[in-house]
Amino acid sequence: MQAMRKLFLILCLAVQSTQVLAAAQDHQILRDTVAAFVQQQTAALPGKTSYQVDEIDPRLVLSRCDRLEPFLPSGSQLLGKTSVGVRCAESHGWTIFVPVQTKISLDLLVSARQLPAGYALHKEDLSTRTVEITQAGGITDPKQVIGKVLRYGISAGQVLREDMLRPPFSVMQGQPVQLIVQGGRFSIRSEGVALGNASEGQLVKVRNSAGGVVSGLARANGVVEIAP
Repeated sequence: MQAMRKLFLILCLAVQSTQVLAAAQDHQILRDTVAAFVQQQTAALPGKTSYQVDEIDPRLVLSRCDRLEPFLPSGSQLLGKTSVGVRCAESHGWTIFVPVQTKISLDLLVSARQLPAGYALHKEDLSTRTVEITQAGGITDPKQVIGKVLRYGISAGQVLREDMLRPPFSVMQGQPVQLIVQGGRFSIRSEGVALGNASEGQLVKVRNSAGGVVSGLARANGVVEIAP
């Protein structure tokens, strides 16, 4: 009789456990939801994208949900190690964050040879290399770098980044410049000497012919524009 009671208790627990599992959210569905979201969000990115959705702790039990909404947490991006959120948009709603690692393989621009600081890049100075990146950086379009000047020397095969480059100076320290003040119906021109280096559109100080110091925006061909 006691054995029958134990068997009955075991059967009850098994049925109860099955009912709980049936009402719990399937972790694989959550991971599939995250994978579909990552695919959609990275479809328009350049290069080849690969990703890995981590396993969810099997001890975590969530109520089953038929309205799953994946989202990217504010301030994060789908590159490198990050997390994708999944919320249940039902009355018994919950939110979970699933770790994801995303990598992108790009053909990035690299230096074809060793180049010194202050060198203006030409087409023949560039080459490409397929690089797997896990964070933003690198340049793919030669038009973005040709004519730019290196801030410091780089070695052959080094990946080019925006922070390595600056626009060429349109005005250099000690250079005679033409000062222009333009108003609605007038234009005044005078001469001066630049007191610093500046790329086009940057602010530069100039000593004018009267010995005073004025500031203006550097323009092409040694012109400095002074606000009226």
